[in-house]
Amino acid sequence: MDEQTVVEALPSGTAPVSVVVPCFRCAHTIGHAVASVAAQELRPHEVLLVDDGSGDGTLERLWEVARAYPSGWVKVVAMPRNGGPSAARNRGWEQATQPWVAFLDADDSWHPQKLKLQMDALAKDPQIALIAHEMNVQSRAEPAPALQVPMRVRVFPQHLLMLRSPFPTASIVLRRDLPFRFDEARWRAEDFMLWAQILLSGYRCAKLNQVLASWHKPPFGAGGLSGDLAAMYEAAVDVRKSLHDQGLLPWWQWQLADAMSLVRYARRRFVTFTRRHDKLSLARRSA
Repeated sequence: MDEQTVVEALPSGTAPVSVVVPCFRCAHTIGHAVASVAAQELRPHEVLLVDDGSGDGTLERLWEVARAYPSGWVKVVAMPRNGGPSAARNRGWEQATQPWVAFLDADDSWHPQKLKLQMDALAKDPQIALIAHEMNVQSRAEPAPALQVPMRVRVFPQHLLMLRSPFPTASIVLRRDLPFRFDEARWRAEDFMLWAQILLSGYRCAKLNQVLASWHKPPFGAGGLSGDLAAMYEAAVDVRKSLHDQGLLPWWQWQLADAMSLVRYARRRFVTFTRRHDKLSLARRSA
């Protein structure tokens, strides 16, 4: 999808949503990400592209993308130095003007009906403070996943005893006025920390049973900050300890969640090893 092809065809409906996109050396992917926002059946009021001190031409690319759309719809925020994804998301959150904030990473994309379905769910249940949905892994060239029938909204109990995190960052829409922000001292598991604080503090959190966004690389073990599985595991362990210290996570839930996390970490190590072994074997056969 190319932003140049959708600039004259933005949908007429507008959602009271500010979209925050942290950008770090993403010149080759940001156009596709923003185009997926522009293609929304119910498009957001504004998009904030936050350059996280890239220093490689990304900022110029962000301005180029912004100029491809109606004036003022895409806003560019330049940070003076690299502060990490938490700092970039917080800067965008601070400058958001709408009552709802959504997050998208610069190398991911959205399903065309994402915001419409989430705003419909919020209209039916105004007590929801955070709503997410499923995500998949697919190439940028593939069509958007088909919707499932029936549509369901699951409201989560206030604990962390899930087999995996139920709230992928690119799926989130939350209330702008929530009294939380991303922990800027964390460069890993910072999103998990925030979602857990919101959930465990008693706010109503929900999730649609639909795949409404896509990663275009595996969500773990494929490089970047999420590529170091050991560091990601240790960061999640530290998050749960911090939640316990804050009085949000009972001791028994903390210990049980840590045990479940260890099992999941071992599984991820096995999956990553198998994936890399298969690639090496294929390369050797092709040589």
